[in-house]
This record gives sequence, structure tokens and C-alpha cells, in this order.
Amino acid sequence: MQLGNNLFNARKKSGLSQEEVAEILGVTRQTVSKWETDETLPDIRQAKRMALLYNLSLDELISFDVDVKQIEEMIEKTTDEVQNKVDWTKVWSKKYPILARYQGEVQTEIYARELDKLLCDIEKRYGYSRLDSLLVLKDILAHIWNKK
Repeated sequence: MQLGNNLFNARKKSGLSQEEVAEILGVTRQTVSKWETDETLPDIRQAKRMALLYNLSLDELISFDVDVKQIEEMIEKTTDEVQNKVDWTKVWSKKYPILARYQGEVQTEIYARELDKLLCDIEKRYGYSRLDSLLVLKDILAHIWNKK
């Protein structure tokens, strides 16, 4: 994604017009437009001020991805009560059909026992809660996956 597109998306997400941003930053609307179309780049001071204006860090502004930001905000706002109502297997099965059928193919009880042993070991060894132990295992699996 280009910086200009990031600036455009961040501004839109903030509900501000180019005119409003220009007035706040003390530049012309055309300058904001040129930044958003990658004709020119804002200087570091202007970029920092935009990041503050859009409630983002400078790093977030530079790599702003509206979809990722929306997902992160949605996760933060979702209560445990709502999360417990969602059938996550069903939701993710739409993207990954294996999740809808593996239970009829894989001897899950074998893996469940082994995973339960690992969970219990982490709980006892480090004093973590069951949920924290699960999150640690999930993170370990993600790291293994990302190495391949």
C-alpha cells in the first residue's frame, strides 16, 4: 500500500475532509490532496501531526491498513459475552472448510489428550490460568507455522 493511500484511508476513517485537515495543519487543501495521491510527501513534522490528528502512531499511519485497523477495533470492543455466543468453528469454516469436516476424519480424542497434557503442564509449571495456557500454546503453534 502506498503512503498516500494510507493517508487517505486514515483521514476518511477519522471523518475529516481534506479542507479540515489542511486548516488544522496550516497547509492548503491541494497539499493534502498531493500527499494522498503520492505526488508529494509530508515532512516528518506534518506526518507526526497527522498521526496525532487521526489518533494513530506514526508507524500505524505509515502502514495504515483500514481493514486491519477495523478488525483490531472490533476485537477490542467485543465483550466476552458476545464472543461466547459466536460459533467460531462455523464462522472460520466458511474460509477454511476443513474445520467443518475434520472431526469426522481425525481421531480428535488422541490429540485432545496430548494438548490437555500440554495445557496442564504450562498451568502447573508457570502458574498460568487455563485461558493463558491456551493462548501460549496457540502462540507457539503460530510461531511454528510462520517458520515454514
